[in-house]
Amino acid sequence: MTKIITKNWGVKDSHLLSVARANGVYSNLERVLKTPIAPKDVVEAVKKSGLRGRGGAGFPAGMKWSFVPQNTGKPIYLCVNADESEPGTNKDREILERDPHLMIEGALIAAWAIGCRTVFFYIRGEFDLPERRIRAAAEEAMKAGIVGDNVMGSGWSCDFIVHRGAGAYICGEETGLISSLEGGRGEPKIKPPFPAVKGAFGCPTVVNNVETLCAVPWIMEHGGEAYAKIGTEKSPGTKVISVSGRVKRPGNYEIPLGYGLKDLIDNECGGMQDGYRLKAVIPGGSSVPVMKPEQVATLKLDYESCQAHGTFLGSAGCIVVDHTQDMVKLLHVLARFYSHESCGQCTPCREGTGWAYRILTKIVQGRGTKKDIDTLRSLTQQMDGATICALASALVMPVQSFLKQFPEEFEAKVQETVPA
Repeated sequence: MTKIITKNWGVKDSHLLSVARANGVYSNLERVLKTPIAPKDVVEAVKKSGLRGRGGAGFPAGMKWSFVPQNTGKPIYLCVNADESEPGTNKDREILERDPHLMIEGALIAAWAIGCRTVFFYIRGEFDLPERRIRAAAEEAMKAGIVGDNVMGSGWSCDFIVHRGAGAYICGEETGLISSLEGGRGEPKIKPPFPAVKGAFGCPTVVNNVETLCAVPWIMEHGGEAYAKIGTEKSPGTKVISVSGRVKRPGNYEIPLGYGLKDLIDNECGGMQDGYRLKAVIPGGSSVPVMKPEQVATLKLDYESCQAHGTFLGSAGCIVVDHTQDMVKLLHVLARFYSHESCGQCTPCREGTGWAYRILTKIVQGRGTKKDIDTLRSLTQQMDGATICALASALVMPVQSFLKQFPEEFEAKVQETVPA
């Protein structure tokens, strides 16, 4: 398989500048700036590649860059979204630990393409080693003339500012991230206007995920057409998948999009651990619908196949559930997470996530009734799509899919009525 994001992961001390440069990092940035390759041509190459955002939404990166208005008299900003908080997902964390300079290179190429001179790197508050690695890498790059004034002698300058969040899941949503970066509460904003037009500090802003930007140097070296030939027609390129659960080799795996989920579990992960059988898989992080084994057998890991199977690729946090797990208790854990992480701005989310968690608490404790299951269905139907951001829907999808896929487990835990 072609390795684009993880190609240097097996190299000792790959996080250091000297090692990164010896393995080709920053060579594509230098070529872009020294040739120079015009910003519009960089945008066009990324458009041709079909690269889609790897943070979860899957929006075409080149198209997002092209939305940025030029000559407005305002500065243009690039925000790198490293607020990786989706349960089951830890790909960006490992990228930053192992190859932070590749991420900086991709960010600088993107900044050049959109006319940006300030990159904000927003990192999840709980990340310790990744933050230390990216700060050290940025400092190394600055001392080497790669970041800051006169980047690589090109006459173009670009600052790289690391901003640590305070642990809020909602700041992974691009407008919530911007609110936090601006010094306010981490609350999502109504769109439109979209960040590309009015983002950080009222200026045009592009928000890209860590993994998305790491693919950009390869695209500039090999061309957008070469990247588009990897994966599938509508989901080109590679994807880093985080696999957790009782498989023999959990971890992060870079695969071409369109690779079979069952193949990933059996080949890369070595299959289920001895004595455990596959019961279900949540393929895209905890906020997407769960799949049963018969669905897993035919599901391909690309955006279109996942949608055809009634789920989403999302952030590609592949949670493998074994036969010993209680699906009601698992959903209860997820509901607690989303209830706790709601920013409280929208009533359907603020009240709905808490209500869903309380209902599931009753059921787990043996105090639930069949009416509670009906209420859970009705409640989540009313929450879906009724809020500024998608956090409420992030709970709706697992609740509705768990109830649909494993109704017998919920029914076994409830009574007709609560005894007097």
